[in-house]
Amino acid sequence: MNQLRNTLDNARNWWEDLNFSSLQRKSLLVLALVIIASSGFLVLRGTSEEIVQVAPPQIEMPTVTTHLMVDVAGAVLKPGVYALPMNARVIDAITAAGNVLKGADVSDINLARILKDGEQVYVYPPSRNGGSARSSVRNAPTRSSGPIVLNRASAKELEALDGIGPVLAARIIAYRNANGPFVTLEALLEVSGIGPAKFAQFKEKIRL
Repeated sequence: MNQLRNTLDNARNWWEDLNFSSLQRKSLLVLALVIIASSGFLVLRGTSEEIVQVAPPQIEMPTVTTHLMVDVAGAVLKPGVYALPMNARVIDAITAAGNVLKGADVSDINLARILKDGEQVYVYPPSRNGGSARSSVRNAPTRSSGPIVLNRASAKELEALDGIGPVLAARIIAYRNANGPFVTLEALLEVSGIGPAKFAQFKEKIRL
């Protein structure tokens, strides 16, 4: 209590000893009150302000495709569209379709080839005489009156096209087995020995 009284006395003496005019003293007093009030407001605000928690940004993970869709048709037990794991092979697609029918021809199919999404695997059906439909075509090749299906044609069927002999037909079959079905007719230009001029000779006689 005595210490507080001494402090007030010292402050009063300091105030009286100031060599300020009455106006200056009032200004100083007002400034001191403003500083004290501002300090008190900041202290109260700092202790009562709520802490806002900021949610961490959400990172969208890219969608990873883990399956591919393949159409299995022809001489299989259950033809249809199947979802297979990525990097599945032709043999996996045929197995998913219940395997091939008895007598079906798979000699021109690369069973170990890795599949592409959206492609079709076609197995030639057996013929009525017990052999395969493709084998009968090989033994007695005839010119088809309609366009030849490029992704299903045998070597003998391809040889019926203008400008295509046994060598080029074999190259087309090999390319198809290694790379999968042709996506466009123009992809034939990637086969060695087939240029724009030769392609123009039979373009109207083939289809996918």
